[in-house]
Amino acid sequence: MKVVIFAGGRGTRISEESLLRPKPMIEIGGKPILWHIMKIYAAYGHTEFIICLGYKGWMIKEYFANYFLHNADITVDLSGNSLEVHNNNAEPFKVSLIDTGLDTMTAGRLKRVLPYVGNETFMLTYGDGLSDVNIDELLQFHRQHGKVCSMTAIQATSRFGVIKMEHDGSINSFEEKPEDSGTWINGGFFVVEPQIAAYLKDDADDMMWERQPMNDLARDGQIAAYRHHDFWKCMDTLRDKEELEAMWDNSPRWKKW
Repeated sequence: MKVVIFAGGRGTRISEESLLRPKPMIEIGGKPILWHIMKIYAAYGHTEFIICLGYKGWMIKEYFANYFLHNADITVDLSGNSLEVHNNNAEPFKVSLIDTGLDTMTAGRLKRVLPYVGNETFMLTYGDGLSDVNIDELLQFHRQHGKVCSMTAIQATSRFGVIKMEHDGSINSFEEKPEDSGTWINGGFFVVEPQIAAYLKDDADDMMWERQPMNDLARDGQIAAYRHHDFWKCMDTLRDKEELEAMWDNSPRWKKW
């Protein structure tokens, strides 16, 4: 099954890194976060990707165009202009790199790559989120519910400590950054049917995927939430990147390969 990945945004909240490269190319453990996301899907047998490019998209193109060379042991014979490959560590990926516009919103990016998806079910996610979501179970959930779209829902964690108190203001306890805030949010990792085309309007270039298309799906009862209770983390800020780096060095919970 093909996997569409949004990778065209400017990533302004992590501008310390995104000034130099697209956000999906920011590295965790020496590899772009985009590579980590693709490896998650590949662990479940999904190795055909359609990448929605925008901001500094040429860098993503060059990364994959040179991937084989950069991950191989080679001998170059300059006199004969020949190259011999000894060993290579290239991934079994097929990657379509599609320019979807510099300032196009996510709904427009999706609309622009639908011709490359074809008339078939596909997966969709963002180029900055990692998770240990079970892709097989997500796909099974989608097939059981028969909706146009299934979305992985995760419970939002608080960046701040919370106070537990009574109505009169008496404080019972303090809790540092609770893992379960009780609120479910969009965690990406969608499964989508080709009928989604009807929800992507002519002005989709100016529309976020999370706004009109998803709201219309909800109105029509055509989107379901697959609840994921385990690891999920978005690389939104430099602090998030540093936390993911620390996890990679110790216990990368998204690593399934």
